[in-house]
Amino acid sequence: MDIKQLHYFVTVCDQLSYSKAAQKLHISQPSLSNAIKNLEREVGSPLLERNTRRIELTDAGKILYEKSLLVLSNMNMLKKEMEEVKLTGSGELIVGIIESVKYWIPKVIRKYQEHFPMINIKLIEVLGGRAVKESLRKYHTHLLVTNQYIDEEDIETIPLYHERLVLVLHKDHPLAERESIRLRDLEQEPFIISTEGFQTRADILQAFLLENSSPNIKFEIERFETALTLVKENLGITIIPENYLGELNDASVVRKTIDSEALERTVYLTFMKNRYLAPAVQSFLTEIRDHFVPAKERDRLS
Repeated sequence: MDIKQLHYFVTVCDQLSYSKAAQKLHISQPSLSNAIKNLEREVGSPLLERNTRRIELTDAGKILYEKSLLVLSNMNMLKKEMEEVKLTGSGELIVGIIESVKYWIPKVIRKYQEHFPMINIKLIEVLGGRAVKESLRKYHTHLLVTNQYIDEEDIETIPLYHERLVLVLHKDHPLAERESIRLRDLEQEPFIISTEGFQTRADILQAFLLENSSPNIKFEIERFETALTLVKENLGITIIPENYLGELNDASVVRKTIDSEALERTVYLTFMKNRYLAPAVQSFLTEIRDHFVPAKERDRLS
């Protein structure tokens, strides 16, 4: 059996129709049927059963289908890696990011482009641990900056820096003049928080829980930008990463540090351990690491 046969077989299984599969593969239906028959002869067992309603996989077909998916996926990755071998001074770099990196990532890119001016860079938001792992393993991104520690054998996870989660509220809010604020002081306030699945939400709720407290959730959002817009209208308060705020120049809002050690997190750099990273990709990875830990300091620590 060869890759083309497996590709034909998987397409028929996915479509559950010879005619639809043939159309998708841009070949004639008789040619496709003959290819499947040849594959069945080679395997020595029927792979597909056709009844009056639909096509169904035999037990042997189910096994071959699962194995074929893995083989085709590996072949696809291999092709991409071979394409990236040629990438030195031109091509594409895809970086997964979280929203809070918006103030430092442009500085890294500016320095990087001094050496690789022809590289096209895509920055895409990838949120949630499952999405991070899937994005890396499916080669949707070359590397990722995330606030979640990824503990997987095939993924390298490097801590970049620590940052605080800070309180943001309207300048006219009664708490804006307080020198010291605790999470318990926020219990009755209309609270703005990320929706389910975001690590920032989990961190904030855990901090409240450690103090036997809970926020009065009024708004659930997906972007910190939305949270700040609501705060500017004095509709509620929020807690967001300090790096997202950067140099906050809006006079209508103020930031406050809360007395809670739990409101601190680590931001990580992740990438596939065994994936070939072309020189242009490796250089960007190094630029990110050097931005937070200079090479001399890394050598000293190691």
